[in-house]
Amino acid sequence: MATVELARTAVEDLHRLIVTHSLPADTRQRIRATLAPLLEFPRLGPELSSRWEGMRFVLGPWRWMIMVYTHDESSDRVVVVSIHDARSSRSPTMR
Repeated sequence: MATVELARTAVEDLHRLIVTHSLPADTRQRIRATLAPLLEFPRLGPELSSRWEGMRFVLGPWRWMIMVYTHDESSDRVVVVSIHDARSSRSPTMR
């Protein structure tokens, strides 16, 4: 079973989104629940391309939230590297 952790940049992204989007108090619990399947299925999310090549993403807990992660197979470790509003022009899913 993989371990799942958030990089400092992802924590900062999440804090910014909580403030700018007025997210509810249980946001962190919702994030944990959304990331829980990655414990057993670390390659669950689709792969990204371009400058995000080699990374994957999952959506949630809201449809507009994208969490970008990498999976290190040798250590079976998933690291969420950034969290974005997928509607933004700076989102990794925008081309």
